[in-house]
Amino acid sequence: MGEVNIRLVTSRRDHKAFVQLPHAVFAQDAAWIAPLSFERLQHISPRHNPFFEHGRAQLFLAIRNGQTVGRISAQVDDLRLARYQDATGMFGFLDGLDDPHIFSALFKAAEGWLAAEGMTRAVGPFSFSINEETGLLVKGFEHPPAVMMGHAAPYYQTHVEAAGYQKIRDVLAYDFDNSKEFPRGLAGMLAKVHATGDLEVRPLSKKNLDRDLAILIDIFNDAWSENWGFTPFSTAEIHKLGQDLKMLVEEEFIAFASYRGEPAAMAVTLPDINRATRGLRGRLLPFGWAKLLMRLKFSPPEAVRLPLMGVRKKFHGTPVGSALAMSVIDSIRTYHVNRGTQRAELSWILEDNLAMRRMIEAIGGTAYKTYRIFERNLA
Repeated sequence: MGEVNIRLVTSRRDHKAFVQLPHAVFAQDAAWIAPLSFERLQHISPRHNPFFEHGRAQLFLAIRNGQTVGRISAQVDDLRLARYQDATGMFGFLDGLDDPHIFSALFKAAEGWLAAEGMTRAVGPFSFSINEETGLLVKGFEHPPAVMMGHAAPYYQTHVEAAGYQKIRDVLAYDFDNSKEFPRGLAGMLAKVHATGDLEVRPLSKKNLDRDLAILIDIFNDAWSENWGFTPFSTAEIHKLGQDLKMLVEEEFIAFASYRGEPAAMAVTLPDINRATRGLRGRLLPFGWAKLLMRLKFSPPEAVRLPLMGVRKKFHGTPVGSALAMSVIDSIRTYHVNRGTQRAELSWILEDNLAMRRMIEAIGGTAYKTYRIFERNLA
């Protein structure tokens, strides 16, 4: 079949080939939705992605008989290293045709770069960090990926494990029917807490975006601080998050809950623009931009994704904590239902975050996708 050669991504042409490679891999996969090419090009650009202010990366292409047949990234995140002091690098953007030689060559190149950077362990896939696309899809291949979630074919797992990688964690995506009412007991508990006047819920204020963004990140950093793999957002990443939220969402897509005057919980939903871009093949020209504008501007999203939800740590495992979580979810759910959006994806959820999983399942969520994070010692 020909030798597999690895090429460093250096030129504009290489970057385009890196972004376009999944089109060849998933050409016959009815579930795959092409991400917008211009957004992916910006994501891998040090000039546009604030990850590169605290991290560095090298992109690789696998070439056989003159054709691009695979891709991978290797990256080091100084924020992560400062927190864990474990000489661990990461890989991501893993895609390739169904051939173990392709995956083996890609991993050899990525691991060599990480070792040269002083890393003794590799984990992934992350594209580029745990706060972006996380994990390899190992269950739920028949379902299209939601916004900012990856896709894969079943053979990926086989080739990753053949390269010496083992599971370190699974993260789950839950499907949720927005139209379902909360169970009577949970609804009653929520009403009782609201009746005390101790708990208040409000939407994001774009007029006070900087204030609310600071509250959101403060709650996130506190709520998630003990989660596996937690890495805080940098200042630049927070600023970019604010810009993206201002452009993508209405104020009611985000909810804050306060307990006795203290901001204590938040939840963020995003329109699942993957559904809006389906059929555009990742291209906005010549007419894709008009189709996307029509789909986003003149009708509610078919579905939303909830990527961020958190309750301050001191309320974890308490009835107040449960009420806070339920309040922000119910506020967002009610808004989307009233607009006609019926489905939501809640992702990702660590497999061992049993308290969150039980709460989601209690309100009708169903785990329908599993993403796996792998590790390998490079020594």
